[in-house]
Amino acid sequence: MRPPRRTGRPPSHDRWLIPYADFVTLLFAFFTALYAVTAVDATRLPGIAEGLRAAVGASALTSPGSDAGVLTGGDALLTPEPPPQLHARETIERELREDLAAERLELVEDRRGLVLAVPEAFSFETGRADLSGAAAGLMGRVAGVLETLPNAVRIEGHTDNTPIHTPRFTSNWDLSTARATEVVAFFIDSGLTPDRLSAAGYSEYHPRAGNDTPEGRARNRRVDIIILNEATRASEEPVATGTVP
Repeated sequence: MRPPRRTGRPPSHDRWLIPYADFVTLLFAFFTALYAVTAVDATRLPGIAEGLRAAVGASALTSPGSDAGVLTGGDALLTPEPPPQLHARETIERELREDLAAERLELVEDRRGLVLAVPEAFSFETGRADLSGAAAGLMGRVAGVLETLPNAVRIEGHTDNTPIHTPRFTSNWDLSTARATEVVAFFIDSGLTPDRLSAAGYSEYHPRAGNDTPEGRARNRRVDIIILNEATRASEEPVATGTVP
């Protein structure tokens, strides 16, 4: 007698390929979605984010590489605001570009914030603390720009090392402080609120150049208008907390 004939197929040893293929497909889809999100495209990103949010059940998704742009529901990507100091610099360079180009003003940036340096030649007559006629127009333009900015402003008076002794000023300390105070008064008259302003006189002790040449001394005779950054304002500027009994 012949043995009974087998009708079924032999068992398959390749069944692992099916879940493996599914797993690879899911990985491919996942990394494709990640690549699409990281390639910044403002028109596609909200749709991709919405699809991922629906897939994982998330209520909000933050755009990769940013702590400022957040997607909530169907909202569009929020564009982060530029840093305040960058905004202030752009405003000054735009509104005062003619004065900067003519070297009536010099704009620099240091740890305190933005510094608008006004040479003596465009602000005060030698040995005097009254704004010259030409300086009034220049300071008026500066005040107009400062009025659009929220920053606290400190005015600093500086001199060279040439001694001074007049009926009004007994030293360069007196002169530098009087010049700073004069600019503060002008800015208040121009509409700036007094609580934003402060004045300081440094005499000859913060020079920008050597005092051994006429050019160096001319650079040192100046008024600096400091647009304070937030860190400097918080650490240096006093804040009233109450009434002293």
